[in-house]
Formats: sequence, structure tokens, C-alpha cells
Amino acid sequence: MVVKGVIKKGAYFDSVALMNVGRELSARDGVVDAAVVMGTKENKGILANSSLLLNEFKNAADTDLLIGIKAKTQAAAESAVKAAEELLAATRKQASGGSEDFKPMSLAGALEKIPDANLALISVAGRYAAGEAMKALAGGLHVMLFSDNVSIEDEKELKQFARKKGLLVMGPDCGTAIINGVPLAFANVVNRGDIGVVAASGTGCQEVTSIISNEGCGISQAIGTGGRDVKKDIGGIMFIESLKALAADKDTRVILLVSKPPHETVMREIRKITSKIRKPVVSMFLGAAPTDPLMALTLEEAALKAVALSRGRKVKDVERQLAESDAALRDQAKVLSKRCKKGQKYLRGLFSGGTFCTEAQILYQKLPGGLYANAPAGSAKRLKNLQKSQKNTVIDLGEDEFTVGRPHPMIDFSLRNRRIAQEASDPETAVILLDVVLGYGSNMDPAVELKNVVAKAAKKVQVICSVTGTDRDPQNRRKVQQVLQQAGAVVMPTNAAACRLAGYIIENLGA
Repeated sequence: MVVKGVIKKGAYFDSVALMNVGRELSARDGVVDAAVVMGTKENKGILANSSLLLNEFKNAADTDLLIGIKAKTQAAAESAVKAAEELLAATRKQASGGSEDFKPMSLAGALEKIPDANLALISVAGRYAAGEAMKALAGGLHVMLFSDNVSIEDEKELKQFARKKGLLVMGPDCGTAIINGVPLAFANVVNRGDIGVVAASGTGCQEVTSIISNEGCGISQAIGTGGRDVKKDIGGIMFIESLKALAADKDTRVILLVSKPPHETVMREIRKITSKIRKPVVSMFLGAAPTDPLMALTLEEAALKAVALSRGRKVKDVERQLAESDAALRDQAKVLSKRCKKGQKYLRGLFSGGTFCTEAQILYQKLPGGLYANAPAGSAKRLKNLQKSQKNTVIDLGEDEFTVGRPHPMIDFSLRNRRIAQEASDPETAVILLDVVLGYGSNMDPAVELKNVVAKAAKKVQVICSVTGTDRDPQNRRKVQQVLQQAGAVVMPTNAAACRLAGYIIENLGA
């Protein structure tokens, strides 16, 4: 085995671009593993865990680019390094539109070039992110803070400062937003409309905005806050400010809130504000039992209720619609369960979206045989061995234990594809449940990545999946659905529907 590395002094690239380059390198013949990261302390830890931390990397600065390759031969390693440099050059050229014009090296330089800008998207190493965000806020810009590894103290200071200036801070670790019709980071191409979304969940935001658009309605604004915002330490500062902003927005007629359950003090403040808003406010606090008609148990239900209100219909119509859909899913499950072989009795959910994995667990509170997960919620128990499923198992492949040294599973399908093959070979597996998330930032050709492994798995077990996105996304949702169906998968319109169908099959098998 050969490990080869290169340092590029002062060559900054954002994390999404580097993940894409790392993915392409890992797929090359003869390459065992590859990492292309900035030289931060956190990233050096990732390289060490992957046996890619060469001695020359240890003193690299945060602004240095590190390319680490583990290959079967010296020739394969050298070829991969050359390919990395070519891919990075192409990425840089694409980001600049192929132009040789002046490229600003600072926020101040960028504002000189675009003086009318009113929002800064920040994606730098966590230790620098708060400082850059504060500069943007001081300059009167709203901030989308894609960076993670920002301290709680810095996050609170930024958000308190922004609130005083009437500005928004989306993040840190905010992966999704749609502002004035423009998808930012991991987001989908959706219709413009009159439904405003506040979300402390990236994939949750993608799911509800996509469902709303696919139903023929649209989004006025979708504001991400970062998952920590609704916790006690931050106090829901930006969740509440975003809610107020949508309440005052003349283009927003319906408001939709998406989050894991906020801290009780934050929840009380949210309820106090929503009680004074004349617009209807639908909420989905994942795992919290609905206590009124405008609350929803699933992302699908929340999106459909927002659509109904946008069209002047009653939310009870949605409840009837979902009851009819549920009856159809139970009938479909009876047919599919009869196709299962003797001994097949368990479900294996392999998710790229953490919110989808949590939603599955909320729906599987009483699954025959019990439920195990690497990030347990509700009644699920913690999985003992990440590499081996126990009975019914759902896995969030976006958790740190799976993403060390590799791109996020929405970008790189290699780890999940191997796990699909593994689960399909288990004689006790009856159903493999998958989510496929489209949009900017995600894998550009998921159909090609999945079709062969799904086709092989579908010969042994039932493969059920949902596709989050729209037909206007770069990947085209309809085309992806068709390829997966041709490969033998049962494709459902939402994650909740896919989860319910898979769960009903397991119930019929009576594990």
C-alpha cells in the first residue's frame, strides 16, 4: 500500500468543492482512500483516523490545502495526485465562470465589487467563521453560516448582535436556505409562492419545500437557522426572528415551522409569538405529538397542511387524504410482503439525511422485533456494532462515525452502496429502505450511482425509497425515480410514505 500527500500553501477551497474532488479521487482505479481537506486541527484528526496524516502535514496551517492518497501502487498514487490538481484547477475555473477578472480575497474586496450585496454565505474553517460572520453583520449583511465547529458562545454573540441590527444569521452548520427564490447550499429548485418556512433542519427543509413545490404551490422564503438555535443555550434567537420576519412579509400568507422539539423555554416563546400572528402557522416539531390541527407528525403532513391553507382549504382535508393514502399503503404492503422469502423479517434503513432517519424512528415506535439505530430517537435502542445490523435497524450515514475522512453520503454513495449489498445478502433482511436527496450540492447523478446495486438487491429483498427534490433540480426527480423503478425499487413520493410502507411490510411478516 502506498500513501502519498501534497501540500498546497494558501490554496483555499470550500468544503463542498473539496468533498466532490475527494469523491472523484476515491472512485479511481487503484485508489483505496483519498482525502482533500484544509489543514485545520479537526481535519488533521480526520486524516489521522484514515491513516492519511503524513509527517509533512502535521505543521500545515489552516489555510493550507492537504491532498492525501492511499493507493495500491506508486503509479496509482501519483496518477491520483495529478488528477487531484487537475480537478481543483477545474473547480477554481468553474467557480470564477472561466473569467480571469479580479477575484476578491476578502469580504471587503467582494463588497467593493458588489456594493449592493445584502447577504454573505460563509464557508471557512470553524475557528475563522465567527470572525468573518461578525464582519459581514457589521457591514449590514445577513449571514448564512455554512461552517460548523463554531462555538456556542460565538453563535450566541453573533445572533444577539444580528438581532439588534435587524439582520439574520442562518447557522452555523446551516446547510439549506431559499432566499428570494435562490437555492443556497444544499437546496432544491422550487416554485415561488406564498408559503414561508423556518427550519432548524436542512433535510427537513428540503423535504417540505420540495413537497410543496411538487404539489403545485411555492415558497416565499425558506430560512434555515442551524440545529442548535432552538436549544436552551441559544434560546431560539434566529428561529424567533425568522418567524417574525415571515409574519411581516407581505408575500408570505402561510408559515411552516420545522425542527426537532425546541427547549421548553424556546417553545413557550414560539407559542407566545404565533398566538399573535394572524397568518396560519403550521408546525412540525419532530417527535412531538400534535396537540392541535395545525401541528403535524411528519414532514409530509406539515407540507400538505401548508399547501391546503395556501389554497384556502381546511387542514381536515389533508387528514382525510393521508388516511386514504395510509389505507392504500397497507394494501400495497400486503402484496409486497407475500413476495418475501422464508426467514426474511427485518427492515434495514440506510439514510443520508439525519432528519429522515429520525422521522423513521418516530414512525417505528412499535415495530415487531424492536428497533436499533446509531443515533437513537424515541423507543429505538443504540446499535452495538455500526458495521452489523441488529433485527430492525435504521442508520444515519451522515453521522460523524461514517463521514470521517470521506464526503457526506448525499455526495458520495460508495459507503451506502456497500452497505446495501451487505444487507441484501443477510437472509433475515426483508426490506431495505433508502432516501435519495437531490438538489444543489448533492450527488449530480444518483441514478447511475444506485441503479446497479439496487437492481442486485431487489432480486433478493424489497427495496423501498423516497426521492426528495423536484423535476427542475439538476438531477431531475422524475428521471431518477424512473431509473430506480426500472432497477426494481418501489419509489414513494415522500420519506414518510416510504417509511410507512416498509413498516407495514414488517408488521405483516410479524417478526
